[in-house]
Amino acid sequence: MRLVDLTVTLDPANREKLPPALSRAAGVVAPTIEYLHPAEAGGKNEFCLSLGCRHEDLPDGEGWGAERLSDMSTHCGTHVDAPLHSGSRIAGKAARTITDIGLEELYRPAMVLDVRAWAKGGEPITIEMLDRAIEAAGRPVQQGDAVLIRTGQERYTMDDREYFNQPGMSREGTLHLTRMGATVLGTDAIGWDLPFPVMTARFREGGDKRSLWDGHKAITEREAFIVQQLTNLGSLPLSGFHVGFFPIKLANCSAAPARVVAFVPE
Repeated sequence: MRLVDLTVTLDPANREKLPPALSRAAGVVAPTIEYLHPAEAGGKNEFCLSLGCRHEDLPDGEGWGAERLSDMSTHCGTHVDAPLHSGSRIAGKAARTITDIGLEELYRPAMVLDVRAWAKGGEPITIEMLDRAIEAAGRPVQQGDAVLIRTGQERYTMDDREYFNQPGMSREGTLHLTRMGATVLGTDAIGWDLPFPVMTARFREGGDKRSLWDGHKAITEREAFIVQQLTNLGSLPLSGFHVGFFPIKLANCSAAPARVVAFVPE
């Protein structure tokens, strides 16, 4: 069994790469981290405060290593969206939170839908594109599948404007996958939907409120879990593997950062 890590690193340095217009969303990229190193004052002070000693009393001259996290969204980095993120009611019932989801629902047979040949930045991923990628994967979407969309966004870094101009999923595309049985929907892009400026422009031009965040809002019709900011999808076969999407157990939250790992038979 080969393990493939599909999780981005939560690196505070990435916060500095965000364009000014997105600085308020820095907590979605990475937390602020205060590092307390065992050989430095921070780690030594923490040790001494907790154990009632002085720096000169430290057994090896060092304290302990610790970190303090702040300004971190529950949607930080690679994360699982619970249905609550899309709305308070899902298919007529109260929306589930992260702590309502069982682990068995988050370890699923998976397939990669590679739409790189057709998808364009800032434009919808169409049903036709999805169907062509399903055909290339060699099997249909089955009930309980995790479907991972490879958009090609891995070729950009956060200091490239195109990183934030991802191809996005629409209501129609999302429902196309969930109606076939997909229960986990993943993407290598920073968002499942079209970029916010694109959705805003469409709304202002047409006045149709259904165009706002329509990929996520499709979950209110058919429940599924959306996983964003995946990486390393190019290391996977198109089918024949499982993925574990295991979020931090944050009580009653709409999302949580996750360690996402693919289990690929040798």
